Amino acid sequence: MRNTNRYHVEKDNSLWQIYQTVSFWKVMKNFIVIQIGRYSPFLSMKNWLYRNLLNMKVGKKTAFALMVMPDVMFPEKIIIGSNTVIGYNTTILAHEYLIKEYRIGSVKIGDNVMIGANTTILPGVTIGDNAVISAATLVHKNVPPGCFVGGNPMKIIYTKEEMDTKFSEDLF
Repeated sequence: MRNTNRYHVEKDNSLWQIYQTVSFWKVMKNFIVIQIGRYSPFLSMKNWLYRNLLNMKVGKKTAFALMVMPDVMFPEKIIIGSNTVIGYNTTILAHEYLIKEYRIGSVKIGDNVMIGANTTILPGVTIGDNAVISAATLVHKNVPPGCFVGGNPMKIIYTKEEMDTKFSEDLF
């Protein structure tokens, strides 16, 4: 289950009330910083931008591929461990605006995680250490450590134990 805070709204859909939720100037600053990061080929510069200008928690040697899109409204709710790879065009959301409510939740990605290209991570999920996320996956619930998951909706393809067995057999 995702861990989000839910806020009900009256009248128009929640996106029309966005600037009652978050400052326009914060969104503008975040958008500019994220666009620079999305197109930059310099991994250390991206990490510096995200840590220092967006207040994201990004571990050492984490690599954001080109076009990765961190949450533009609440990037400070994204926590990523060390030595993690986030694939091309992945979107990491810490918010979702719906018709009658909006939800905000932290995204926690562990150490040594591999996230395939074109993946979408929804707010309020935790991805455990050493997990592997297949390309084009919709991560809509927590991912246990060491698992290989994929699909839309996301399913466990291999458990940690199956991954350990598979890789130990492949080595011989």
